[in-house]
Amino acid sequence: MPVVPGGAYQQGPTCFDRMKMGFTIGFCVGMASGALFGGFTALRHGLRGRELVNNVGKVMVQGGGTFGTFMAIGTGIRC
Repeated sequence: MPVVPGGAYQQGPTCFDRMKMGFTIGFCVGMASGALFGGFTALRHGLRGRELVNNVGKVMVQGGGTFGTFMAIGTGIRC
């Protein structure tokens, strides 16, 4: 294990960095759940082709943004 020179301490991530990471993870989870739920719902309603892709894409971005925002807020509260 290398010796750290005197007085130089390694700092952890800032609160804003943690919130960005929480948003990113939440956005990814929301996109995945949006793909699953939005895809099944669109198929159940009989959408095909371009309508299916547009609808699923919209649901994925909405789910990702919503869940990412809540994850960022929750991470900010924990800081």
